[in-house]
Amino acid sequence: MRSDLHIHTLESDGSLPVEEIINLAHANKVQILAITDHESTQAISQAESLGKELDIKIIPGVELLTSYQGHEVHLLGYFNNVNHPVLQDRLEEIRAQRTALAHDMVECLEKNGIFLEWEDVEREVGANGAVTKGHIMRAIYHQESGSPKNWRDIAANFRPGGVAHLPYLNHTFEDAVDLIFSCGGLPVVAHPGLLWDPQMVFSLLAYRPIGLEVYYGYWERQSALIQYYAEVANKFAIVATGGSDYHGPSGYVKLGQMDVPYDSVLKLRSYLTI
Repeated sequence: MRSDLHIHTLESDGSLPVEEIINLAHANKVQILAITDHESTQAISQAESLGKELDIKIIPGVELLTSYQGHEVHLLGYFNNVNHPVLQDRLEEIRAQRTALAHDMVECLEKNGIFLEWEDVEREVGANGAVTKGHIMRAIYHQESGSPKNWRDIAANFRPGGVAHLPYLNHTFEDAVDLIFSCGGLPVVAHPGLLWDPQMVFSLLAYRPIGLEVYYGYWERQSALIQYYAEVANKFAIVATGGSDYHGPSGYVKLGQMDVPYDSVLKLRSYLTI
């Protein structure tokens, strides 16, 4: 049974609406799908409704940007139900904070000769999503003139050392883990191979018994890292997950492409009692 446990829609920084995601999952024979938008669960109710029609099981999720020792760490949260008021209140706060940070990024770009109208950025955003560097990058790419058109060059502005590198540090990893647990969910460290310091994964997993994303495509040496993190998860995590981290057709990892072992999916669903 094919599964994909890491999917983004237009409600955060994905480029496709929920309907297209579900239809694509069906076309790719994906039967279990986790919607994990950044700081938003807006897409999940519609995904569940559409999924029923096509016999696709939806696992409600969210991806949180957190900070640990001064560096950004992405944390996935999987739930039976995401409608917990504490979770929703905190997500609303974080969306506002991340949007304010995005304003500052645009100002940094302008000070360094990359001019962008805020309205251009807003056009890239779903109705309730936070504005993120991903939206700013797309807005730059879609400008008619006066800006770099190579994705690598655009992204360099937001990486450490770049003119618009402003990490979001207002939500600590520990607080995010505790939030997910308190709202009935299971936290999972996302794409550990992209951590600033790969050794950090052991400290993250030591905080509380949580999961680790193992079956992930956007890594150099993909097969070697999957094998390595599968061993790490076996020793130090309570579940190993995986997914495409699908944001739209421009990515080279396609929806449903990662081979997520069904045993891992069953373990996750058993934990969440879904």
